[in-house]
Amino acid sequence: MKLDRMKELIEILNKASKAYYIDNEEIMSNFEYDKLYDELEGLEAENGIIFQNSPTQIVGFETISVLEKVRHDSRMLSLDKTKEISKLKSFLGENEGLLSWKLDGLTIVLKYENGNLSKAITRGNGEIGEDVTHNAKVFKNIPLKINFKENLILRGEAVISYSEFERINENIEENEKYKNPRNLCSGTVRQLNSEIVAKRNVCFFAFSLVSAGTKDFQNKKQNELEFLKELGFDVVEYKIVNAENIENIVYEFEAKIETNDFGSDGLVLTYDSISYSDSLGSTSKFPRDSIAFKWADEVRETKLIDIIWNTSRTGLINPIALFEPVELEGTTVNRASLHNLSILEALEIGIGDTLEVYKANMIIPQILENQTRSNNLKIPDNCPVCGNKTEIVKQKDTKVLLCSNPNCKAQQLSFLGHFTSRDAMNIEGLSEATLEKFIENNFISNYLDIFNINKFENEIQNLEGFGKRSYEKLIKAIEKSKNVDLPNFIYSLGISQVGLSNAKLLCSHFKYDIDKIVDAEKDELKSIEGYGEVISECIYNYFHQKENLELFYDALKILNINKPQEMENKLENLVFVITGDVSKFKNRKELQETIEKLGGKVTSSVTSKTNYLINNDINSNSSKNKKANELKIPIISEDEFISKFMNAEEHE
Repeated sequence: MKLDRMKELIEILNKASKAYYIDNEEIMSNFEYDKLYDELEGLEAENGIIFQNSPTQIVGFETISVLEKVRHDSRMLSLDKTKEISKLKSFLGENEGLLSWKLDGLTIVLKYENGNLSKAITRGNGEIGEDVTHNAKVFKNIPLKINFKENLILRGEAVISYSEFERINENIEENEKYKNPRNLCSGTVRQLNSEIVAKRNVCFFAFSLVSAGTKDFQNKKQNELEFLKELGFDVVEYKIVNAENIENIVYEFEAKIETNDFGSDGLVLTYDSISYSDSLGSTSKFPRDSIAFKWADEVRETKLIDIIWNTSRTGLINPIALFEPVELEGTTVNRASLHNLSILEALEIGIGDTLEVYKANMIIPQILENQTRSNNLKIPDNCPVCGNKTEIVKQKDTKVLLCSNPNCKAQQLSFLGHFTSRDAMNIEGLSEATLEKFIENNFISNYLDIFNINKFENEIQNLEGFGKRSYEKLIKAIEKSKNVDLPNFIYSLGISQVGLSNAKLLCSHFKYDIDKIVDAEKDELKSIEGYGEVISECIYNYFHQKENLELFYDALKILNINKPQEMENKLENLVFVITGDVSKFKNRKELQETIEKLGGKVTSSVTSKTNYLINNDINSNSSKNKKANELKIPIISEDEFISKFMNAEEHE
């Protein structure tokens, strides 16, 4: 409980510091701040544990010139693998074991000397890793100081959550986007500049203890993990299993895949007995006391029909494989992205080839293998949309295909599709197909033309699929879109690196003053929390191009920019978890946004910090309900949430 209180104090104090130093707001008095600070300092001294994000610590960012190679004290072996539950049962025999997530990140070894973090090393090739201590010190949840004076060595996984991955990808160009959270985490942890790492919220989950001096764990690995929890580490979720219950527990883990915020590529089973594990030794490749269980991906054979070349608004031309439909994980799929030319060439793709396809992590269609490898595909010399020459370039050691024409209609179409999308101008009914027709008929060439589309009333009504009624509906949607929040309008402009969240930060920083946003210098933009040199330069450059500025101010003459409403922070300091289906809101995202607008916070898992679990099925046996009941956290329905925390105006 004292560790929970420490984490709670850190969150409260950091929030107060951010409000005071960055937002120029005071959410608590100096007296209150000092009182809580002293309480935290006292708990740190009492427990001998200090977390890296504690306000009592000033951890400077560090930049190094190269990652130093470090030899591991003991060789780190890979795990033998199976996709059969029956093999897990036979592996256990009459022994008890620990079954845990096999997290999909980067394995890290941590060393502590005299209670202080002294070294963090990547797995590397198992014998030699890289020193990333400067970055581990800014991981989101690693304790810098622990209440244990003997030398301690542990292993764990550094991971970046799906939600953090999406946040980072949202704010970068299409061709710069990271493929998955693991790639992003691997690149992040090996950064030379720890300031970049700090902004990406890397988390660390301990999964095994290597050594802890003379500490006695009564021959149980579960005691080792519980000891690590007591020292302040987040430990990978695990269950005690035997041959009787392991099948059901595997299915319990599987049921959580869809809602997990952290990626996993299977489970790990290890014997609970330390002495028995030690007695088994290892082969030249694998330890004999542990085995990995991989989800049995459903793989289907199919035939490649065609490659579709899709030109994006950045000019990147992406290959998409179109194949004969197959059933995978309960759904029919007939296409999969090939991402870039490097992947295309590695698979030696050709029309008519026999492919093996599957769903990565049971979600995203992927090509596993090309059995035929005819390699007869011709890379297009011309953009499939505008006909201009294409060019093959290297970006981050990856070959990509680009359209050389900045006025390509596909780029124009993609941009206008972005401009009219839900989180941007939200113009209902103006689909990509309709935009394409309008561009082809020269009704629109830039976003401002959309608001003058009534000049072509007769021509539009005579288009195939249109008529008076559909035209009037479109005009009504365009008129409605003119009432827009400033962050949404700025997001709609398609400024490189500026997603909706960054647009909100920009507007908030300048108190929604449009002229100040337009005139902002790079240094001032860089002072915005979460901004760096790249995003600041993108915004500065956009508003210093004459054509962009003219369109921007012309649009402001016809738009009605909504002024931000001052909402009562009635949910301030309250933490919610949402699970199950919703009916009063469009989806769980809308409910989350409502909570956040009212000053509350939404997290993905139920902990002692959670104030309410929102679930319309209050009596369900879901894991979140069970956890809430264990911690005596109220479970409320949507109706109860609305009646307790909202009024009619807020939920119209």
